[in-house]
Amino acid sequence: MKKNINIFNISTSKINLLDLNRQDLRCFLVSLGAKSFCAEQIMYWIYHDYCNDFKKMYNISIKIRNQLYEKSYIFAAKFIEERVSCDGTIKWITLINNQKIETVYIPEKKRSTLCISSQIGCPLQCHFCATGKEGFQRNLKVSEIIAQIWQANKILKEKNITKNITNIVFMGMGEPLLNLKNVVSALKIILDEYGFGLSKRRVTLSTSGIVPALDKLNTMIDVSLAISLHAPNNYIRNMIMPINRKYNIDSVLNSAFKYFKSSNANRGGVTIEYVMLDGINDSNKNAQELAFLLRKIPSKINLIPWNSFFGSSFLCSDINRINIFANILRKKGFTAMIRKNRGQDIHAACGQLTSGMKSSLKKKFI
Repeated sequence: MKKNINIFNISTSKINLLDLNRQDLRCFLVSLGAKSFCAEQIMYWIYHDYCNDFKKMYNISIKIRNQLYEKSYIFAAKFIEERVSCDGTIKWITLINNQKIETVYIPEKKRSTLCISSQIGCPLQCHFCATGKEGFQRNLKVSEIIAQIWQANKILKEKNITKNITNIVFMGMGEPLLNLKNVVSALKIILDEYGFGLSKRRVTLSTSGIVPALDKLNTMIDVSLAISLHAPNNYIRNMIMPINRKYNIDSVLNSAFKYFKSSNANRGGVTIEYVMLDGINDSNKNAQELAFLLRKIPSKINLIPWNSFFGSSFLCSDINRINIFANILRKKGFTAMIRKNRGQDIHAACGQLTSGMKSSLKKKFI
């Protein structure tokens, strides 16, 4: 703790409190001479009252509030653009230093999900994904990850939308495990009762399988895990996901199984994500291979109809082929779900997010 306090004391620049989870905030406040319990009070103001003005935090002493003004600030980058789909899905865009961050809100009857980004662009270059095709720009800071949730909640409250965000998925732009430190710190805020207070079973981290980082995650935090597998063998996965040449299917699934064994958030099994590509990975044989591959791993399989984007040569498997594929898995005892695509008309569906994507639709600026 002393090391953290010294870092805060010698810092010459102001600290955005959205970059600090509760433990970090406690260290920072102690460095200002405050009691550590002030962290809970300040987090409640920020994440429950959506307050970013120290003057309004009346239960914090004036002395500490003055210190906070001098040493810190609270800033959540605003959404500059909102696109609304015909199915009710909303895509919000944040612009920071001419770089776009995309966030997607998906309302359903019994829940509402916020899909958030962890990077701008993505370095993995999966061939079926628009984000990967655009390339990598940078990792998001903790505050930039958290700001997506903070602003979404605030906007929904202002719109008098009573359906609160019940689920958060790290399935937006980027590979979360390549931004491990910031993603874990953000997850701590998301799960904290003084932060957003979500259950670990309602927060999902999706990864293509960065094995060393997944093994580290196992010791750092417990959330629902989704593996972007997308192929039943290494030959196909090598073709469509270059990362497989570094971390192949066996290594990824072994790491996922270790995470599952020590996890309380994944009691129902790890989610396996599988995009359906016509003539690539969707044959009966591929379904049987997938069932054999996952035979020892408690899992539920999410079949994702591929979403098109400009410049791609892939085709989506037709619905009959997807149903046949799903039924083969079900007969083998697996839970196989076909994901309903949302927000295709605003380029908000799975695999379509990209800071360079242009839309011909009318845009509503907010």
